[in-house]
Amino acid sequence: MPTPLPASALPLSEIEQSLIGLARETINATTDAGPGEDGVHTMGAAVRAKDGRTFSGVNLYHFTGGPCAELVALGAARSAGAAELTHIVAVGNHDRGVKSPCGRDRQILVDYYPGIRVILDTPHGLVSVIASDLLPFSYDYLAEQV
Repeated sequence: MPTPLPASALPLSEIEQSLIGLARETINATTDAGPGEDGVHTMGAAVRAKDGRTFSGVNLYHFTGGPCAELVALGAARSAGAAELTHIVAVGNHDRGVKSPCGRDRQILVDYYPGIRVILDTPHGLVSVIASDLLPFSYDYLAEQV
């Protein structure tokens, strides 16, 4: 039985489809792994700012834990002055498709960008949901700092 989608789930817009394309182009141009091989760069991500600018990044795998592609893309956006972000997506190299953010990425998105739309592959197909729906009853880091 398929899992029900959160209330914020929407079919993809043209903007979201183009963001997937940017993430795919980014990882296809930079992956260092052949099909079925491990590599340092195997995931690409793209984010969209409120002003329409887009930014991309790739993961940096390391056995100690390296930054995921989503975090690199978020950092690229912020370093370019984009503070308000509207969408994010991650894709695997070799056309492995859209991938869900890991737990650490979900927590970071909920803490810093709770309203960002995250593109996911679900049993119902590709949709976007708001980040706060990724972690119901999540730990609220910012609230704990007071």
